[in-house]
Amino acid sequence: MSIAVPTDELAEAVAGFTFAYLVTIGEDGRPHVIAVAPVVTAEGVVVHDLGRRTLANLAARPEATLVWPPPSIDAHSLIVDGTGTLSGESLVITPSRAVLHRPAPAPASTHPTQGSVQNPGSGCGADCIEIGEPSS
Repeated sequence: MSIAVPTDELAEAVAGFTFAYLVTIGEDGRPHVIAVAPVVTAEGVVVHDLGRRTLANLAARPEATLVWPPPSIDAHSLIVDGTGTLSGESLVITPSRAVLHRPAPAPASTHPTQGSVQNPGSGCGADCIEIGEPSS
């Protein structure tokens, strides 16, 4: 489901991050990831200084994802999905969905000899906040 993301809320969310990863899809179907410094404008999220492979990927498949990694282990990542439009060697992404995401702590289990331990295979959920959606 696509969620409309108000640009002013996205700009506020991006303010806490220093850089992002831009993910595009190559002709072989594999993701191509580069580090970028996106800027939120009234037109969308603008990314400059793209390489040949990224430009070719976007020309053929305009869907793109931006991932701002968390500033610390317990903070949220910001993930923005959208459709890109090339303007020269710059990209303008129109967001379709934005979410702040972090993994939820794994539930603890008791190990007979080690006491309380994390259970990474337990299928724990995640702690997500939709940008542009009312919080409950």
